Amino acid sequence: MSLRPVKRIIEAKPTLEGAGVHLRRAFGFGNTADFDPFLLLDDFRNDIPEDYLAGFPWHPHRGIETITYVLAGEVEHGDSLGNRGSITAGDVQWMTAGRGIIHQEMPKGDAAGRMHGFQLWANLPSALKMTPPRYQEIQAGDIPEVVEDDGARVRIICGRYGSRRGLVDGIAADPTYLDISIPPGRSRVLPVETTRHAFAYVFSGTGSFCNASGPLAVPTEPVGWAETHPPAAAQDRSLVLFDRGDELAVKAGEDGMRFLLVSGKPLEEPVAWYGPIVMNTQEQLRQAYQELEQGKFLGESRSGISIA
Repeated sequence: MSLRPVKRIIEAKPTLEGAGVHLRRAFGFGNTADFDPFLLLDDFRNDIPEDYLAGFPWHPHRGIETITYVLAGEVEHGDSLGNRGSITAGDVQWMTAGRGIIHQEMPKGDAAGRMHGFQLWANLPSALKMTPPRYQEIQAGDIPEVVEDDGARVRIICGRYGSRRGLVDGIAADPTYLDISIPPGRSRVLPVETTRHAFAYVFSGTGSFCNASGPLAVPTEPVGWAETHPPAAAQDRSLVLFDRGDELAVKAGEDGMRFLLVSGKPLEEPVAWYGPIVMNTQEQLRQAYQELEQGKFLGESRSGISIA
């Protein structure tokens, strides 16, 4: 067995998206080769309604999959496939945009005004860029959870942990997406296939990931990150990118630790990316935006949907 060393730590950066949503971006819209097949991770935890209620009005996607995981509040959604509904606390929405979809996501806070969650973008291989769009929604109570003897908890959003599998299926990159909670002072070694790229995003508590030379501390927000006024240390929300190996080691601090652990098989294909559309060549990208302008993005039968 070889322990994955920490390649680098990235602090999520403040970003404005949609119609004026304040969020933190861990990575995206740059060189994402180290994260392949993933393109972007946004942390949209926010306790100030004015900073998120404008939401993400109707907009297109092609060539990717978007994964929305809600921790508090809810996201009302609608799309050109006719899906309508709300993703509430603990739910997951996995949308395969494929050849094209137009949708909107409108966040609403809970009774305390909190809107917390994450959105991850996964790339589609060239052979599936133009696949029919597909939508999967998994409710909180249906997400498998493993409770270890030491009290550690693992929610399996996608992929496998031990003998259990998540309910999201048919994903080309065969990703694993886990929500892991480690009790105070406890240590765990977690398997990750050597051929995969892997990263962790710490969002509660404190702890350290260990590499060959010893522990590497990961600064995070204090446990009280859900307070109305975000703490001054909000920039310490940390994404940990791992190098090659087949397992990683983690030790929680005195407050325990909770993090996302995501891994996937790299596609190793060229990326042509502008806004919400990701293709393999600039010509494909130009064609997608031309179809959007001409009202042909969804095909002739659905060209009447407006994204204005």
